[in-house]
Amino acid sequence: MDRTYYIDRRANRIILILAVIVATLIMGFITWRMQLTARAETQEHLASEVLRFHILANSDSDEDQALKMEVKEQVLAYLKDAVPEGLDVDETKEWMRRHTDDLEHIAALTIENEGKDYTVSAAVTTCYFPDKTYGDVTFPAGNYEALRIEIGAAKGHNWWCVLYPNLCFLDAANAVVPDEGKEELKNVLTEDEYSQVTAQSDFKIKWYFLESLK
Repeated sequence: MDRTYYIDRRANRIILILAVIVATLIMGFITWRMQLTARAETQEHLASEVLRFHILANSDSDEDQALKMEVKEQVLAYLKDAVPEGLDVDETKEWMRRHTDDLEHIAALTIENEGKDYTVSAAVTTCYFPDKTYGDVTFPAGNYEALRIEIGAAKGHNWWCVLYPNLCFLDAANAVVPDEGKEELKNVLTEDEYSQVTAQSDFKIKWYFLESLK
């Protein structure tokens, strides 16, 4: 009698523990799915409000990588002076589309001045980007429209920044993005979305964890 009582009591305790574990796993899964959905919604909205910049080098040789950075500098210098102020994201994209020939010309001149004869192409197109941090702003992985410049075979490591709003590095050595760009980004995102993309390491770790479970 006593032995049966203790066996039943132990069995009930095990069942209770298993029930708690199952409930915890279910709640964890539901929370994970909700976070994943929120992340996807943030990425989708973010993608509609930005224009990214993507330059692909001919190869990974030191020479080609240095050339990529020189092309980047010349193109950004041109855009700083040429793009009218006050454009929204759609107007910025349209301006880029109308001036791809000019951008290709600037890139080609830079390449020629460096003693290379690589072809170059420029276009506003949709590209997949992995998670990417610009200074203290982290963009989740996904598809974004970007001004994409391809140098030669375009097989080398690439360089990224955000043209609209301007998150291209103000101080490249210390990865400092312009405050004006972050303020513009804040204006087009919800408070929760902005807090997500500017979160510190704990949120970035959570994003990495979610990505690893997909």
